[in-house]
Amino acid sequence: MAEKGMGHTAFAKQYFCGTYGKDIGSIQKTVLSKASGYSMDESPKQLIAEIKEPIKAKPGSVEKYDYEYKRAGVCNIFMANEPLRGKRYVKVTKQKKKEDWAVYMKEIANKYEDAETITLVMDNYGTHTPSAFYEVFSPEETKALWDRFEFVFTPKHGSWLNMAEIELNVLMGQCLNRRIDMIEEIERQTSAWETARNNKDSKINWQFTASDARIKLKRLYPKLEA
Repeated sequence: MAEKGMGHTAFAKQYFCGTYGKDIGSIQKTVLSKASGYSMDESPKQLIAEIKEPIKAKPGSVEKYDYEYKRAGVCNIFMANEPLRGKRYVKVTKQKKKEDWAVYMKEIANKYEDAETITLVMDNYGTHTPSAFYEVFSPEETKALWDRFEFVFTPKHGSWLNMAEIELNVLMGQCLNRRIDMIEEIERQTSAWETARNNKDSKINWQFTASDARIKLKRLYPKLEA
């Protein structure tokens, strides 16, 4: 693995600048040797309870579930992914409000206490605003926290450009693709999945390059008159 400064430089040039084609100037001015690169996404998870007790598996027969089920509410899953290092940070919350996102941002900032700038790619949701910090923290803490981040928003209809969305799909497919009715069980399962995947340094083979972006996202780039 390349040393930290070189790694984040490559990340910024290929992933942020090349993929999004926006905020290129500000990204290049980031103190890359002291910055951290994350992508963040969130997703609801339906809690589903069984109405009838499943029939457990036995030799020659798989476990059987009844087609009927009962809805037991919804929880929210935050996913922050650090692509270069193959690390991710998952948090389960009972709801998805501004306060939940603000607290999650502070937890990410605390993970990088020595970083002057944390570059974060995410969708442009209505909850992802400075007002979220003001609703939770004091004005002084809000400014200090907001200044720690450099936010890069994905284009409209371009959420697929967010690597954290890939990680969420992996989490759902490997860990949560079954009926779970308790948020505590969701927390336990996601925590175990996060630890196992982080221990493997599992990374995303991101192949969408700057050249691809200039073709596929052509409409997002400024037009220069001859």
